Amino acid sequence: MMIAQDFDLILQDSLVYGRSHLSCGKVADYIPELAKADPSHLGICLMLPDGTVCHAGSWKIPFTMQSIAKTFSLILALKTVGYEKVFSKVGMEPTGDCFDSIVQLETKQLPPFNPMINAGAIVTVSCIELPNPFGAFLELVRQLCFNDTIRLNEQVYLSEKRTGLRNRSIAYLLQSDHILEGDPEQVLDRYFRMCSVEVTTEDLARYALILANDGTDPVTGEEMIEEWIVRIVKTLMLTCGMYDESGEFAVKTGIPSKSGVGGGIVAATEQGMGIATYGPVLNKKGNSVGGIHMLEYLSRKLNLHYLANKTYTAV
Repeated sequence: MMIAQDFDLILQDSLVYGRSHLSCGKVADYIPELAKADPSHLGICLMLPDGTVCHAGSWKIPFTMQSIAKTFSLILALKTVGYEKVFSKVGMEPTGDCFDSIVQLETKQLPPFNPMINAGAIVTVSCIELPNPFGAFLELVRQLCFNDTIRLNEQVYLSEKRTGLRNRSIAYLLQSDHILEGDPEQVLDRYFRMCSVEVTTEDLARYALILANDGTDPVTGEEMIEEWIVRIVKTLMLTCGMYDESGEFAVKTGIPSKSGVGGGIVAATEQGMGIATYGPVLNKKGNSVGGIHMLEYLSRKLNLHYLANKTYTAV
């Protein structure tokens, strides 16, 4: 039986392993505010089903969620308008294209493939039919991360809004093909705000703990998200959550995960543990170099692959 100190030692080893790969990437610079991140930062937080927190490295450094926000916006859209409405506007299929690709839109392969790419996420945000969509989003994030102090990073938001020309192109293409409802500029403003909400690995590990336990807080027994919604979100995280590196990550690591170009990764294990990593050095796919390698290390060391310990009967 492993105790918290055992996990702390394993996390320290994973940190060393992750650091050994940081020379293979660079900090995102297409959003000016993200370019200010310290490339030496690397941290990890793991939360056990009893609520015990284990950590290593720069686990308390705040960072903006970026594409990790797509999981929260999908939950909110499914909660407010339901399955049929959301998936009439966006698909469920993985894509081999990069996260901000417009190839699919130009060739009229509609609707967008899934909610984890930018086109699909922008459509998902447009489905949130509430008087104050961003306010409801922020409230949901605070609830699922158990942190009422989580807030918008105004500088990152304004930086994204000024430089988000590609996302603006995506939104107007979606409007021209009658996929996006509402004013593209208003939808984009919500999207940029959601991506710019600031968290720590501890916040996201707490959220991942809820996902890992099918929407229920294992500490209190309270249902935080309906199980059918969690099933959809975790499945899309596994198949589409790591951009166009999702297949390789699923084979090597096998943990439903979602990354963001802010350097974060959130991961919900089949064993009921929540994990989050932070490392702003990214690979060419836009995923955290250190984060990916730390999760690979933990998957091997702790047998966390979703197919671990499965038994099969020969036909």
